[in-house]
Amino acid sequence: QVQLVESGGGLVQAGGSLRLSCVASGRTFSGYDMAWFRRTPGKEREFVARKSWSGGSTYYADSVKGRFTIIRDNAKNTVYLEMNSLKPEDTAVYYCNERGGSWSWGQGTQVTVSS
Repeated sequence: QVQLVESGGGLVQAGGSLRLSCVASGRTFSGYDMAWFRRTPGKEREFVARKSWSGGSTYYADSVKGRFTIIRDNAKNTVYLEMNSLKPEDTAVYYCNERGGSWSWGQGTQVTVSS
């Protein structure tokens, strides 16, 4: 069974940057498109970014396009989310998963952006 562990969140001022990491154990990333999602209280988990298993295709939610970058290192079974020009509305718990969200969810990592 795959286990996902997210890290790298924290408190940052608006305009700042963070780099999130997600490491998988129990299953290789290879062959899977990997994605980042986020959830704020009272809302459904929403898609943030996705990268194909080969790294050739990348997709972003309109709200983060141009500010966030998803990176994957298949050799390390790790996917990253580089977040720049952060806004208060980016405040959420961030999760990674395969693109359909079918793996067991990790605990996520809290990102808080102050204005």
